[in-house]
Amino acid sequence: MGVGGNFWDLLKPYARSEGFDFLREKRVAVDLSYWIVQNETAIKGQALNPHIRLIFFRTINLFSKFGAYPVFVVDGTPSHLKSQARIKRYFRASGVDMSSLPVPKDGISVERNKAFQKSVKECIEFLQLLGMPVLRAEGEAEALCAQLNREGHVDACITADSDAFLFGAKCVIKHIRPNSKDPLECYLMSDIEAGLGLKRKHLIAISLLVGSDHDLNGIQGIGVDKAIRFLKPFSEEEVLNRLLQVGRGENILLSGDINSNSDFVTNVESPKSKLPHCSLCGHPGSKKAHFQTSCEICVSVTGEGCTQKPPGFKCNCARCSLEQEAKEKRKREIWQLKICEKIALEPNFPNSDIIDMYLRDNNGTDDVCDISWKNPDTEMLIDYLAYSQRWEPSYIRKMMLPFMSTLYLRDVASNRSDILLCGQYEFHSIQRIKKRLGHQLYAVKWKRNANAVAGVGLTTPLEPDLHHELGEADESADLLEEPDVPQVYIEDGCWFLLTDEELKLVQNAYPEKVNVFLKEKELKEKKSKGKKTNLESPRGVQLSITEFYRSSKAVGAAKPPSEVEAVESSKNNYGSPGIKRKEKSSISKSVRRRLLFA
Repeated sequence: MGVGGNFWDLLKPYARSEGFDFLREKRVAVDLSYWIVQNETAIKGQALNPHIRLIFFRTINLFSKFGAYPVFVVDGTPSHLKSQARIKRYFRASGVDMSSLPVPKDGISVERNKAFQKSVKECIEFLQLLGMPVLRAEGEAEALCAQLNREGHVDACITADSDAFLFGAKCVIKHIRPNSKDPLECYLMSDIEAGLGLKRKHLIAISLLVGSDHDLNGIQGIGVDKAIRFLKPFSEEEVLNRLLQVGRGENILLSGDINSNSDFVTNVESPKSKLPHCSLCGHPGSKKAHFQTSCEICVSVTGEGCTQKPPGFKCNCARCSLEQEAKEKRKREIWQLKICEKIALEPNFPNSDIIDMYLRDNNGTDDVCDISWKNPDTEMLIDYLAYSQRWEPSYIRKMMLPFMSTLYLRDVASNRSDILLCGQYEFHSIQRIKKRLGHQLYAVKWKRNANAVAGVGLTTPLEPDLHHELGEADESADLLEEPDVPQVYIEDGCWFLLTDEELKLVQNAYPEKVNVFLKEKELKEKKSKGKKTNLESPRGVQLSITEFYRSSKAVGAAKPPSEVEAVESSKNNYGSPGIKRKEKSSISKSVRRRLLFA
C-alpha cells in the first residue's frame, strides 16, 4: 500500500523501536480503514463482527496501556486517480486483458464495496459512543493523518500506507507489537532525510517513477534503486521541475553540460595521447627502457629491475586517473540518457494531478483544532456490544475497566473531584510495583464504596467469577487485541478490584498515596537489609569469602581419621608391596577387634 517497488524495504533500516511510553500523553492519528482491513484479514470468519470486536480492544489498549489520545480518521470520496488504479488492480488480478477495456474518464470515482462501507459506519458509531473523536477526510485518510501531524495537531500517525510521508507526515507508526519490550515500529522523516539524503519532494518523484496507489505503472524498467540513483543529485526545489523537463523529451544530465546524445559524443573530454606503460610492471614507460634502467617505482635494492605486475593491476598515475574518471563519467551519463529516454516514452509524464494531490495543504475538515475526547456512554456501549457481539454485560464491564480507570485517574489529576471509579469504587492503596516486559506499573487496589450510588459509570458491580460468550472465537494471538483483565475479589465482606496503572498517571492523581507507598517500601527494604546483615555478620564486620564459604577439602583434610578408618588403613597396608607402611595404631588389639565386629 502506498508507494510501489518495495518502498517499505528502503525505509526499514531507519525504523526505530520505541517503548510503551513513546505515545504517553500524546495525540495520535489512526487510519481507521487500515485497522479494519488488517483486523478483518487476521480473524475473518473466526469471530462475530470482527471489525467491532478488534476496534473495541485496540482502542482500549491504545488509550489505557499506551496512554495515547487517539484521533480516528476515515476515508472520504476517493480520487478518480485511485479509482482508476483500483479498477486496473482488480482486472489485473483477475487475469483480464486491460488493453481491451475502456479508459475511465477523469473525475469519475469508484466507492468501496458496500460491505466495507457498512463496517466503517458501524465503527464510527461505536467510537462515538466510546467518546473518541472521528474526522472524515476529503480523500485519503492517510493524507489527513499526515496533515494533522505536519501541522502539529497530533504527534504521530498509525498507518501502513507509505505515501503518508509524501503527504508530509513527520512520524509514522507502522506496527504495534505489545508482547515486546519495544512494541512500536516508528519511522521519523528526519531519520529518513539524514540516512538517505531524500526529502519529501524526492519521495514524490520516486513514486512517480516506480508507481503508487494512484498510478500502478510508473515507468517500466525503473525500480526504487534506479529512481534514487537518478534523483538524488537534484535538490528538493528542482527535482520535480527536472522530471517535467525530462518528460518533455529534454535529456537533462546531472553534470549539466550535456543535453543530447550528439553533444555527449563531441563534448566528452579525453586525454590527448596515451602514455606507454611497461607490459612487465605496468608503470609508465616502455619495457625496453625498463630493461636498461629499472623503473623508479618498483626499483629494488638488489638491482634486479622491474617486478612482474600482479593480476588486476591498475596504474594510479595522474594520466591513468584522468582516463578512469573520464570512463566513469561517460558510463554514468550514458546510463542517465537511457533513463531519460525511458521517461520520455511515457505519455503525460509526470501526472500533475498526482503532484498537486501530494502537495495539497487541506485534505479534510477545517475544524481539526476542535479535537476533543468525551466521557463514554457506558450503558449504551454495553447494550451495543451485547447485541452486536453477544457478550454478557459482566464481561463487557470487565473489559472496559482499564479504559475507565485511565479516564478516572486523568480526571482526578486535572479536576481533583471526589467522584468514584465507575460510580462505585474508590482508590484504596497501592499494592506493589509490577514489571511487565521491562515496563513498571503500579498494582492499584480499589474498594467498593458502601454508599455508592449508580451514576455515570458501570451501574452494577463486577463479579468475581465472570463468563462471556463470543460468537465463534474468544481468543486472539495479538495482545493488543485484548486488554489486561483486572482481578475482582471479596475480602472481609468488601468488594475489591486490582488493576495495573501507569506510574506517572497514579502519581499525578494521588501524590500522597504514592509517597506513603514509597516510604513504606523503603522502610521494608531497610529492615530486610538489616536482618540479612545481622544474620551474615553478627559483629557488623564483613567476612571474607574464604571465611564465609569454607572449603570442604580443607575441612576434610583437617579432620582426624575415625577409629574404624584407622583400623582398616592399618589392615590394608600391612604387607602391601610398594606402599609405605603406616605407623602402628596406639589402640589395643582387643579394642580394634571389638570395633571391627561391632
